[in-house]
Amino acid sequence: MLKKRDLHECHSLHDLMVDPAVFPYVRHKCRSYEEYLFATKQVIDEEAQNTCISRTILNELGHPIGTIDLYHMDNKTGFLATWIGAPYFGKGYNQRAKEAFFAELFLQREIETVFLKIRKQNIRSKKAVGKLSYVKLATDIYHEVYNSINYAEQIYDLYYVNRSDFMASEEMNHVVAT
Repeated sequence: MLKKRDLHECHSLHDLMVDPAVFPYVRHKCRSYEEYLFATKQVIDEEAQNTCISRTILNELGHPIGTIDLYHMDNKTGFLATWIGAPYFGKGYNQRAKEAFFAELFLQREIETVFLKIRKQNIRSKKAVGKLSYVKLATDIYHEVYNSINYAEQIYDLYYVNRSDFMASEEMNHVVAT
């Protein structure tokens, strides 16, 4: 389901990422394949320096269908960025990828809190996080973080996942069982 990033998958991922249903919501908006290849090399380097954690999301056949990253890592926290290609929308990949990634972050790494900033108009992502019992709205609890991501105007809703909430969740029990 998840694997470390690899330059060999860049063609497939770039083709999925430039789809108009996906492109507005990706973190690294690379318009050309070469630009995407360069950005992927940077992400791989950042992971080697322990400043981010990045994985490719795979379907059942092992084909790359999207990416999931933890970036801006600081003091046992970070921000989550996930995108999945349009042909794979609505098939449960997002939820399974998040569950597997959170299990890695909370069980194998020293991450305590993961923030998810979602554009207010991104209904698809809001529905996806609504399916995860351990994701909570962070607006009031992490007011400084909320203000920092909305410093110019209120573009994002802010959510968070704490290690303890994830570890106590039904989803965590499912991840461990599989």
